[in-house]
Amino acid sequence: MGDGAAFGLMVGIGETYVPAFVLAVGLGEVFAGLITTIPLLIGSLLQLISPWAVQRLRSHRRWVVICAAVQGLCFLPLFLAALAGSISAPAAMLLASLYWGAGQATGPAWNTWQGTIVPRSLRANYYARRSRLQQITTMVGFLAGGFALQWGRSWGAPVPVFAGLFAVAGLCRGLSTACLFLQSEPIPIPPDARWLSMRETWQRFSRGTTGTLLLYAVAVQAGVFVAGPYFNPYLLKVLNWEYRDYALLLGSSFVAKFLCLPLWGRFAHRAGAWSLLWIGSVGIVPLAAGWNVSSNFWWLLALQLFAGAAWGAYELALVLLFFETIPGRERTSILTLYNVANSLAIVTGSAIGAGLLKAGQVSPESYHWVYAASTVLRFGALLILWRMPQFSVPARQVPLAPAAVRLNANALDELPLPSLPDQVAEAQHPGQPEETAAPAAGT
Repeated sequence: MGDGAAFGLMVGIGETYVPAFVLAVGLGEVFAGLITTIPLLIGSLLQLISPWAVQRLRSHRRWVVICAAVQGLCFLPLFLAALAGSISAPAAMLLASLYWGAGQATGPAWNTWQGTIVPRSLRANYYARRSRLQQITTMVGFLAGGFALQWGRSWGAPVPVFAGLFAVAGLCRGLSTACLFLQSEPIPIPPDARWLSMRETWQRFSRGTTGTLLLYAVAVQAGVFVAGPYFNPYLLKVLNWEYRDYALLLGSSFVAKFLCLPLWGRFAHRAGAWSLLWIGSVGIVPLAAGWNVSSNFWWLLALQLFAGAAWGAYELALVLLFFETIPGRERTSILTLYNVANSLAIVTGSAIGAGLLKAGQVSPESYHWVYAASTVLRFGALLILWRMPQFSVPARQVPLAPAAVRLNANALDELPLPSLPDQVAEAQHPGQPEETAAPAAGT
């Protein structure tokens, strides 16, 4: 529990405010958007070494602890840069890439490891409590960070406040790393662990219902991230919002999703994950266009609340369908490749958005074109979903833990995969432990 709570606080008070920091030190609006996307692609590529590293170390726990420690150490140069009041663009991009690379590299190993130490009968309740605690600490973190920055701005010196935020974030990741180090590892390498070759992984990734579902998820990411990275600079630079209002808007979708997830879980149990996926997919289409309607705080707050509900439906349905179509023993390999494709789609979308902004000389009107383009591409992704064959999924409540917090978007929530029953694998391999990296959904 302690590692999850500390990790959530790190995400809320540290990671969330990296784009705001690079804006505050003058690296520009386009760079503030790209720093949330390019490192994800680099991180997903670094994640590919996880199977090799686990085999060389002969331990999932050792690899997780090493990556967590590296992620925490990334806040030290950010702390020093905030004290100095400046950082170069290459240094900021390098640190962000190392941070997200280390974070993503822990995913497959952590899920496999946890599947060996938490009894199956206790997993659902344990991970539900852990996820709720992590959600609360994340929310506390980004609200505390927003109000601290507002206090700094009122004194005319918001940049030094970032040093305090990054210091707290680094300490929290250090505490989380210590908690992970103190956990046991009764089975360093599960006897039935299976690593697919790249060729086998691609065959499963690109064919059948699984391939179509993954293709749809990747297409959604590309469309969403045309606009997603540029909500932060739009609010802080174009509209010149206060950090207090920024934090409140950021938290509103998070809270809405937190409250709606149990309702969506009950709906999925009654109507099925397929119906829930359609609700979420249609709901996320107009979100970016909503930013073109008005810049009024109350309008955007209502839009954020709707966004949280829509993204909650989309994420939960997608996770349930992933588990219906991907066998447990192959999930680590398949979803690792999915994460790479997903990150490539994110970078492609953000590059399209950056191109539109630069073509419009980063004017307020150019942001409207970015939001319109994102809406069109989100609608286009529905054509893939329309052609997908429908299938039913036995649904139950699924705990989701926040991996990041973003405007007008899901929080990139991740699933503690050992907590979810494996419908495919249990029918073929009774008693097999689930293992995979959590899929990350888009902004």
